[in-house]
Amino acid sequence: MKAALSLPPFGQLADPGLLVEIALAAEEADIDGCFLWDHVYRPETDPREILDPWVILGAQALATDRIRLGPMVTPLTRRRPIKLAREALTVDHLSAGRLTLGLGLGVDSGGELSRFGEIVDAKQRGDRLDEGVGLLQAFWSGEPVTHTGPAFRADDVTVLPQPVQQPRIPLWFAARGASAKRPIRRAARFDGLVPIELENADHLSRMLDVVIEERGSLDGFDTMVGSQLDPVQAERRGATWSYQSFDTHATGNDVFAVIDRGRWVD
Repeated sequence: MKAALSLPPFGQLADPGLLVEIALAAEEADIDGCFLWDHVYRPETDPREILDPWVILGAQALATDRIRLGPMVTPLTRRRPIKLAREALTVDHLSAGRLTLGLGLGVDSGGELSRFGEIVDAKQRGDRLDEGVGLLQAFWSGEPVTHTGPAFRADDVTVLPQPVQQPRIPLWFAARGASAKRPIRRAARFDGLVPIELENADHLSRMLDVVIEERGSLDGFDTMVGSQLDPVQAERRGATWSYQSFDTHATGNDVFAVIDRGRWVD
């Protein structure tokens, strides 16, 4: 079982230098991953200070040597696939192949979608995610891409360089709750699952049963769960990562205290 930090780059953590220091300290403490939330606006109860995760990931990538990095998760619905493809392959090169790209539908908390005229309907966002993921893979192939779809277009474009990681940058997908069959099946077609609002180990088992139905097994598939689930039980059910998440009002001292206590999994 691998261990990761899940950090909101908000408030007192909205400090680029501090987030680089945290990634370095986590690496020295033998923590396996340092992942950042990807938001552009938050509810009034959260801090107003918000940093862009991709810029921070680039800085963390250059400063570290081993730890896995990535956004958990990026809502593709409010991104252009070509921009996201370029950002991801750039961080993949900066990190020498240590990027994991987390993707999801996004949420409208605080009007993060609706205040900016983004699509709110969950089915439409799911359709855009599926179309956009297909484009990401096509762009990373290094081959000419022509695509005309409901949401996105590419007219005979070739994206280079290809990512360091082959056959692709690992793609993990968020799924909210054990009944979220479409998101779980989407994740099963790729490399990993990040359950959101997971209540207990039985719910984890139900989600991974859907993955097994889709893939045939859990071989080569990652599942990252919050540390509120007992890591031993979660690993027995099929999880491969356990993450420590932090409140949106967390301080650097809060994060360093967790790092100083050391790994919470074997």
